Amino acid sequence: MMDEVPGASEVPGACYIPFMMEDLPFEQQMAWAEAQMPVTRAVCAQLPDLSEVRLAYSGHLSLNITPALASFLERGARLFLTTCNPSTVRDVVVDYLTDRGAGAHAWKDMPPEAYREGIGKALAWQPTHTCEMGADLSVAAHAAGTTSVRAALEATGSGINRLPGLALRYPVFNWDDLPIKEGLHNRHMVGLTTWNMFFERTWLSLHGKRVVVVGYGLVGQGVAASAKAFGGVVGVVEPDAARRLQARYDGWHTAALPDLAPLADVIVTATGVPGVIDAETIARLKPGCFLINVGHTDDEIDLSALPDRRPVLPHVDACRAGAHEIYLMAGGSMANLTAGHGDSLNAFDVTSAVMAAGVGFIATLDDGWANAVHPLPEAVWQRVAEKAVNEEGW
Repeated sequence: MMDEVPGASEVPGACYIPFMMEDLPFEQQMAWAEAQMPVTRAVCAQLPDLSEVRLAYSGHLSLNITPALASFLERGARLFLTTCNPSTVRDVVVDYLTDRGAGAHAWKDMPPEAYREGIGKALAWQPTHTCEMGADLSVAAHAAGTTSVRAALEATGSGINRLPGLALRYPVFNWDDLPIKEGLHNRHMVGLTTWNMFFERTWLSLHGKRVVVVGYGLVGQGVAASAKAFGGVVGVVEPDAARRLQARYDGWHTAALPDLAPLADVIVTATGVPGVIDAETIARLKPGCFLINVGHTDDEIDLSALPDRRPVLPHVDACRAGAHEIYLMAGGSMANLTAGHGDSLNAFDVTSAVMAAGVGFIATLDDGWANAVHPLPEAVWQRVAEKAVNEEGW
């Protein structure tokens, strides 16, 4: 007889099964996720009636976001799903939510034209609110003259950076630059899950390996710190002088990319800059170097400079670089989500709860907000922080 998993009493049929989580029935995955995300569960239980809300969601479609999206449907919202990154879509998530009434135009590795079609379909659906990562909906809505949207949430720095060029017709609330999102999720979890992905996919550790982190924002800081904790020797590339100084104060060796790239065993990009790893850099890499992108989109590594790719392991491609081979992780897409599980359920619980609280806020928004970018009010996310601290206990 199989032993029950300790602490899994809330998960129907939970028992020890020697498979990956993805091999379990999705209902069992969902039950486990909901049991491990008590802050999201508590916030969603207090959401207002959402029956007047038509929410277009453009974000990652992974297990850890599903409890919140399912809760919106349970509270009466109509929901249309697109994605901010086709490589991170789990088709079983889309199926689960559409079975519960959501509309969708998103699937794993959908081609660019289908992705653009999904954005158009979401807007043609006449949403009253949007919740997105990357601002594709907002940019397209303003280009198309969409007038149905009343308010929006944006979860990424890259998306926020796209909005100043728009003559906004509705308020957009930035929930990326929050201490409990930026300071926890961006700073700590992306780095940890990146290396978990690397270990799982390659059967390698970082011991004795030189790791070059390109970009020293909060994500890059977490990638560097986690790499050192796991045995890597870390160098940082950062063009901004203030951040480069910070990296030095944090104890990292800093230098220009042309100097560090030829020495690297692993290069991780976390910049939001297209083509930061270009053909010239790729030609200088040493044999066996791994390229990993953890930026929001899949263009930080110039894939046109890697025309000859062949899979050698799941999510690991061998690529010709000059006279030797290097390795590309996750096809150049956001590796911790494409080739890994993304944030742990308990850590993402806080991020998911902030998003849910933000949806509840914009659903009941009064008319006093200017058509501009605003930080998500502290009163909204502080309640999440208080719930999370109370859950943590000690």
